[in-house]
Amino acid sequence: MTAFLIILGILSFVLLVVIIISYICFRLAFFDPRKKEDCEGFSLPDGEIYKAYSDVMKGWSDEAKKLNFESFTVKSFDGLTLCAKYYEYKKGAPIELMMHGYRGRAERDLCGGVQRCFSLGRNAFIVDQRACGKSEGKVISFGINEKRDCLAWVDFINNHFGKETQIILAGISMGASTVLMAAKENLPENVVGVLADCGFTCAKDIIKKTIRDMKLPANILYPLVKLGARLYGKFDLEEDSAVESVEKITIPVIFFHGESDDFVPCDMSKENFAACASPKKLVTVAGAGHGLSFPVDQKSYLKEVAEFFDNNGVPTKVL
Repeated sequence: MTAFLIILGILSFVLLVVIIISYICFRLAFFDPRKKEDCEGFSLPDGEIYKAYSDVMKGWSDEAKKLNFESFTVKSFDGLTLCAKYYEYKKGAPIELMMHGYRGRAERDLCGGVQRCFSLGRNAFIVDQRACGKSEGKVISFGINEKRDCLAWVDFINNHFGKETQIILAGISMGASTVLMAAKENLPENVVGVLADCGFTCAKDIIKKTIRDMKLPANILYPLVKLGARLYGKFDLEEDSAVESVEKITIPVIFFHGESDDFVPCDMSKENFAACASPKKLVTVAGAGHGLSFPVDQKSYLKEVAEFFDNNGVPTKVL
């Protein structure tokens, strides 16, 4: 009996340690406690690589704030109020539905996207993802729940602007993986293409890569991260992935990735591109860090997007 109690005590202690560590992992990876007032004003993303582009990014942000826009909200499948802004270049023009990256926000991460859309003759619909910007929620799920939010926005756009309006799904970083996962679903016919900029292959790959970057044992810690997502975030990290989804996409997809990206490796877009079954193109940008392909070479970026969609039945001209 004494030996049994000792074993039971050891197992209980191990279980307690696992639960505590998985909760810490959940808080670090998926929980976002920021208050909405923290999201006002301009701020650069974290990292030295963005400082060289501070002026141009702040310029885009200032320009976007001077433009007319409409604010919209939609209810998510789990009852959150999600927020977005719509910038109209021309009534009836194609709409880019844009999703930002991990712990980002639309006005910061996608302000240059508004200018890019206008340069291509498109309207811009920029979304604050769940738990980010002005949208409700506290849990970021690396595209798992965000994919469902993207589909809710597609339905909203069709109901508000009409099903004759062409929609292009666009995303950067986690937003790119989000739209790739959404694009394999049963989409309405007016969703005509995808632009995926520096997306990751799957949550498991990018999380294990981040753990290794921290000089920690990825194979030991990742299962605890996954457990934290399941226990406290109520989602399965491995329910879906971009690299599996692209095998089922039928609409054209253009991939961008900076060759100097040390956060989401360029090889991840190469892997997504290789697995993609639909009409596709991969553009890698020399010298571009994470999310910086457009700022590094705006002219070529616009040219590649216009030519790709022109060649795939979605007329697009650089204006």
